Amino acid sequence: MEHIVVNNISIEVEYKKIKNIHLSVYPPDGRVHISAPETMKPDSVRLYAISKISWINRQKENVLKQERQTPREYVSGENHYFKGQRYRLKVIYYNDIPKVRLEGKRFINLYVREGTTDNKRAEILKEWYRKELRETLSPLVEKWSQILQVIPKHWEIKQMKTRWGSCNTRTKRILFNLELAKKPTHCIEYIVVHELAHLIERQHNDRFMSILNIHMPQWEMYKDELNEFIV
Repeated sequence: MEHIVVNNISIEVEYKKIKNIHLSVYPPDGRVHISAPETMKPDSVRLYAISKISWINRQKENVLKQERQTPREYVSGENHYFKGQRYRLKVIYYNDIPKVRLEGKRFINLYVREGTTDNKRAEILKEWYRKELRETLSPLVEKWSQILQVIPKHWEIKQMKTRWGSCNTRTKRILFNLELAKKPTHCIEYIVVHELAHLIERQHNDRFMSILNIHMPQWEMYKDELNEFIV
C-alpha cells in the first residue's frame, strides 16, 4: 500500500489487476482510498486524485457529519440495533442464568443478576448477537454456495474493526464480522455473496464485479447501506 498527499489529504493507493481506477472515502474518519490498475503510472494516479479533490472534500465532510454510535453502558433505555431495527434495551434483574429475549419490535430484554458489571452485560449481549447471526448466516451460506457452485471449507464469526467479511482463497476459510448482526438481512446476504464470490475470483476485478452484478444487481446499494452509521 502506497500513500500520496494531495491538498494536505493523505490518500492510500493500492495497485490491482483491474481495468478502471476506483476512488472511495470511508467512515468513520474519511479515509481516502484509490484502487488503480497495475499499469497506471503514479503521476497519472496523482493527476486523477487532483481532479477529484472537490468530490473528496465533499465526501469527507459528509462522513464527518454523520453521527457516531455513542459509548454503551448497557443500561435500560439505551438504543441497540438488531437486523437493521432499533430497539430499546431493558435490563431485567433475576436470579437465574443470564439470557436475552426480544420483546416485540421495541425492546431487547437483557436478563441478568443484580450487580452484573457493564463488561459482563456487554459479553452476554455479544454472545446473543453471535448466536443470532450464526442462525441467519447458516442458510444463506448454504443457499449461495449452491448457486455459485463453491464449497467453503469453514466459516466463522469474528469481531472485526475494518471489514464486514474476509475470505482466504487458499484455505477457503471465510470470516464474518459480528457487527453484521445489527444490519438488515439483505445486507448480510450481500456480504455472504461477496465473500463466496472470492472463491471464484480472488481479485476485485471486472470478473468479480460481473459475478455480483449477475447474482445480486442491487449489491452497490447494499454496500452503501452497510457503511452508514448506526446511531
